[in-house]
Amino acid sequence: MDVLIAGAGPAGWALAAACARLGLRTALADPAPLAPWHATYGLWADELNLPESAIAAAPARTLAIGTSEHLLRRRYLVARNEGLRDWLADDRVQLLAGRVRHAVHGPYGSTVFFDTGHRIAAGIVVDATGARRILSGGPPRRTAEQTAFGLVLDVADAERLVPGDTALFMDWRQASPVADPSFLYALPVGDSRVLVEETSLARRPGLDQDLLAARLRARLAAVGVAPGDRQEQVRISLDLPPVRAGRVVPFGVAAGLVHPATGYSLATSLQLAPLVAETLADGLEHGPVAAAKAAHRRIWSPMAQAVHSLRHHGLRALRALPAEGLPEFFELFFSLPEDHQRAFTSAREDLPGNAAMMAEIFRGAPWALRTRLIR
Repeated sequence: MDVLIAGAGPAGWALAAACARLGLRTALADPAPLAPWHATYGLWADELNLPESAIAAAPARTLAIGTSEHLLRRRYLVARNEGLRDWLADDRVQLLAGRVRHAVHGPYGSTVFFDTGHRIAAGIVVDATGARRILSGGPPRRTAEQTAFGLVLDVADAERLVPGDTALFMDWRQASPVADPSFLYALPVGDSRVLVEETSLARRPGLDQDLLAARLRARLAAVGVAPGDRQEQVRISLDLPPVRAGRVVPFGVAAGLVHPATGYSLATSLQLAPLVAETLADGLEHGPVAAAKAAHRRIWSPMAQAVHSLRHHGLRALRALPAEGLPEFFELFFSLPEDHQRAFTSAREDLPGNAAMMAEIFRGAPWALRTRLIR
């Protein structure tokens, strides 16, 4: 086996298929490699060219609200999970149903051990097991988390909270005036249904799901809407540090690819998958040690590391703001030119663009907010 990838989420499938298409003998290991993905994946339309079969909803409008409404020019998409996997999958990938435990490495390859007692030899081992990092080591400390509690509503009920055919990226207008405020996030998910979520931006540890559920139900009750039956709970590690280069190649969430301020990682992982696969294929000609090192460098180029550090600084600044300062901050952000917004949310190697965005925010902030950001 040339490449063994642990974890059959979107990142794992994307990299496995990309490796197989280059002729690498590739295996994908997971307790249930074909189990449905239950998360709702959103992304910006300009980040990835998804086929229609992989899109559950493409709302006509994207709205963001700090202290006032902003109609964003960028379109927001919701993935259809079954279609997304069909698009990513490749029949040449060997599926291994089992839970990986650990890996042992030698000069000519690695051996991966499963909880069943079975073992598989591979040149390269990739950890795509999410924040658990089963093969590359779990997080060294409790991370800052974005948490959310969501309910799926009929379109008619959802329109009492958000206009029809609209992705509501965030709405801070009714943020609870407490130390740990939350905002409303809502988007169509297909089949005349809309997901509405009460979302905590970032907290260590993450804000309790029961509290978020109570806040969301209070929102719905205030407009006379009964809660839907289908629930969704979200917990995203925002500042999972990148793993130091070693014999296991982390990928996706496990590689720390989650955006520290937005919680997104899907588009980044899918963009990187073919590039990392090419790096592995080229590197294996010089041996597994060289291939693993090259893959680490490809995922975390010096520019990507610099942007990630800058975004982490932004996350710390946001977490330090008082509750009343958050709507004001996002009012400034959504008033920025589109290219500044795109640089911060989507361009992981655009250091000048990210720095320019932060400088523009600082210049536009009133002195009280500037002081908070500096501290």
